[in-house]
Amino acid sequence: MSVQVETLEKSMAKLTVEVSAEKFDKAVESVYQKNKNKFNVPGFRKGKTPKSMIEKLYGAGVFYEDAANMLLPDAYADAVEESGLDVVSRPEIDIEQIGEGKPMIFTATVAVKPEVTLGEYKGIAVEKEAVEVTDEDVMEALKAEQKKNATLEVVTDRAVQEGDTAIIDFEGFVDGVAFEGGKGEAYPLVIGSGQFIPGFEEQLIGASTGDSIDVNVTFPEQYQAENLAGKPALFKVKVNEIKCEVLPEIDDDFASDVSEFDTLDEYKESLAKELADKKEEAAKTAREDAIVDKLVEGMTVEIPQAMIDTQADNMVEDFAMNLRSQGLSIEQYTQMLSTTREGLAEQMKPQAEKRIKVRLALEAVAKAENIEATEDEFKAEIDKMADMYKMEAEKILEYLGEAEKEQIKKDIAVQKAVDFIVENAVEA
Repeated sequence: MSVQVETLEKSMAKLTVEVSAEKFDKAVESVYQKNKNKFNVPGFRKGKTPKSMIEKLYGAGVFYEDAANMLLPDAYADAVEESGLDVVSRPEIDIEQIGEGKPMIFTATVAVKPEVTLGEYKGIAVEKEAVEVTDEDVMEALKAEQKKNATLEVVTDRAVQEGDTAIIDFEGFVDGVAFEGGKGEAYPLVIGSGQFIPGFEEQLIGASTGDSIDVNVTFPEQYQAENLAGKPALFKVKVNEIKCEVLPEIDDDFASDVSEFDTLDEYKESLAKELADKKEEAAKTAREDAIVDKLVEGMTVEIPQAMIDTQADNMVEDFAMNLRSQGLSIEQYTQMLSTTREGLAEQMKPQAEKRIKVRLALEAVAKAENIEATEDEFKAEIDKMADMYKMEAEKILEYLGEAEKEQIKKDIAVQKAVDFIVENAVEA
């Protein structure tokens, strides 16, 4: 295999790769052997038709595409390694020559990591955020805890109000026909929570226990069930019971019930410290982000569009994996938002560009300051992964390839670069 590299504008490069005729012919033969049973040719038993006859009937290139697809992944990977380029995008592949008895020639246009010129990264000036916990902050935390410990009590002397929990039976009809998923019994609906279709909960306000009422609503145009989207519906609803939220008194008894403390004053003091710790951590993160933002503002770099596109696609894939863990597909999500996977990637491009700039800037700092991961730091990271996945560290190392190990070390160095610029920052 031979590889030629052409440097293009804006951190792009073109690899011209030549795979030997011998390798290509072997790939064609392999594809033929794998697929010959799929061809029914009169006069030949299934799977016994000669390759030359299939090529005569279906065209000389009948096996070329599959043969090329068989060769391309390894050939491209080998070409990148041989070129020594730091590729940061998916390749755009074009087949330049293909045919039995000839070398297969293809080009791969890729983005390479752009050169970064850092601005001043030592002594970055940012304002220090003052951390203060007020009495109002403590009271807000107390009320949140009070809300968590609220109880529901049955109401018998009034009708449904905003904030009540109505225990209802319901059944929905569209054009007079009950629809799937539109029926429920003894359902606890918090009025004002927005759990049901817009307009549903408001129509229950004023109903009393035992009342049966008709609730008329229209399904949203972008409703997940397409057969109901945009359609008017009638729900037959019976109010079985009304419950209201009762909050406990905020006093010593409350403090002893929800905490390890005997008095409210002790509990408030503990809450104040907890809030101060959270605010300190938030302020530290905000300061770190501000320093990194100034680092990025001070650097000069031209990012190739293909690098941004690849990063956005990777972000969509990460998002899709997160959705799947919640039982939702990316197709369902994009349908609800009236967009597409490609549209989602387009929306993510500004964030993708920012991520790239931050990473490039921090990598440049690490390079300038000779910041690297130590073996102890690498081992500690592997131990963290082992703990996360409930595996032995040795097993984690077995599963990781050299590229993955190097990526972990680079990630450690990048975080150390963050620590470096933060330690060297000054107060504005």
